[in-house]
Amino acid sequence: MNDQISPTKLGFGILWPAFWTGLPIKLAFAVLFLAFGIVHFETRIALAFMMLLASPVTVFALPTITMGLDSHIGEGAGIALLFLLAIPIDIWALGVVGRTFFLERLGREPQDGLGLTLWWKCALVGAIFLPIFWVAESAITEASISAVHSIFESDSLKGIPVAERISIELTLWGTVATGALVLLLVIGFSLVGRVIRGTVNAAGHPPENYQGLITRWDLMRVPGDQGLMLTALAGGAVVLSLLFWSSLPVSTPHPHDCCKKAEVKAAPAFKPLETLNKDEKMIAQLAAKVELLVEQQAEAELEKEQSKEKGKAGKEAVKAPEATEPAPPAAMKP
Repeated sequence: MNDQISPTKLGFGILWPAFWTGLPIKLAFAVLFLAFGIVHFETRIALAFMMLLASPVTVFALPTITMGLDSHIGEGAGIALLFLLAIPIDIWALGVVGRTFFLERLGREPQDGLGLTLWWKCALVGAIFLPIFWVAESAITEASISAVHSIFESDSLKGIPVAERISIELTLWGTVATGALVLLLVIGFSLVGRVIRGTVNAAGHPPENYQGLITRWDLMRVPGDQGLMLTALAGGAVVLSLLFWSSLPVSTPHPHDCCKKAEVKAAPAFKPLETLNKDEKMIAQLAAKVELLVEQQAEAELEKEQSKEKGKAGKEAVKAPEATEPAPPAAMKP
């Protein structure tokens, strides 16, 4: 137990577990809204995930970033509804994490309504600091990119190949941007810890010893009515699943009329015996046709030979009378 914990560790120790405690429930609503088609994150899905993960801090800063700084994370009326639904989830998550952190790490008695107190303080810090964080990180990133480009435009570095140049540029400005991001995150966690420290100092010390605190902490994780909690969770999961699957046919994209694929009929089942019978019949028919063609060809050749023989016989018959015909009387000698 440490009462003199640093503000950065205090802010990180409460915010980081709270982020991941409420994320599964928020992701379930996000997927449901995507299925309904009221949320479109497009190519900024990673930024939207980070905003939703850190919704205890970003809930009030999001309107300033999207409208004031003209940096949209998506489209659709479901974005505002999603972050509004995230408020009670974050209050519950901060309450669970805050009570555990106060008892285990700080040795303090958790106050009533601790989750709500931690939430509005975190949201207030985020509403003020996050737009500054956004502007500073964007400016540092753009300045580092332009500086790296100007360095490589000098005469001494123009001979570097394109692939190596891209890798070096990315490494240089990425290192600067990442360092600035880490520094700003540390400052943000520190600010949250300084704001929360007042709540920590106002909390009293618990009457139990360390073993009693551990027992109390373990019992906090066991619900008073386990059957009711199980029924509520199962019912909520069933309702969300039904809503999700009922909305999928509506939002599922269908191909346009000009892009429809031709219908492909399924091939009939292969039957060996029928196929063999058909093949035998076909072979018999082909053999009969071949025999008929052979016979027709033989008859045609026979007719040709007979016509040739008749022609020869006619020619010989014509030549024979001419050879035996007597000479006329006027041509005979006296």
